[in-house]
Amino acid sequence: MNTEHTLALLQNYQPTGDKEKHDLAFIIDFVKRTDAFTSRHTPEAHLTASAWVTNGDHTRAVLLHHKKLDIWVQPGGHIDDSDESLQVASLREAEEETGLSNLQPVSDGIFDVDIHEIPARKSEPAHLHLDIRFWFETPTDTLTLSDESHDLAWFEANKVADVTTEESILRMVRKSLVQG
Repeated sequence: MNTEHTLALLQNYQPTGDKEKHDLAFIIDFVKRTDAFTSRHTPEAHLTASAWVTNGDHTRAVLLHHKKLDIWVQPGGHIDDSDESLQVASLREAEEETGLSNLQPVSDGIFDVDIHEIPARKSEPAHLHLDIRFWFETPTDTLTLSDESHDLAWFEANKVADVTTEESILRMVRKSLVQG
């Protein structure tokens, strides 16, 4: 993945709130000092790409119940070597994890950034995911569960807090969904 393009994308993003500002500064520094910033073999951390998927009228968003992490999250994950950009990786992850194939970007820029710790598992130590998120919308309601998730569903803004208290997800709800 092109370092200059990635840095330009990050530097053009306008974060909201202190947490996002801190996370963005850390991510930019990480990309500047780390050659393999997308490699899951970089022990400290690596960039990941997520998709915030809403319906066309921005009243609902897709969340999935992640098997390994046992939490409700937006679609997303690791960046493949074949992904030409962060947005392409985000779109690929969304399609793989939701079964949706007609996703349209709301903009070309970053929608949200977040840093979160991934706990140690058998074959890998605890590390950070430096998550770069893009917003997509779709006219389609039908979701297809992947083998990476226990469940997958559409949620209205006032129902997201029923399944997660994760501030970064609630922040994306506030940024995008019509509050009913």
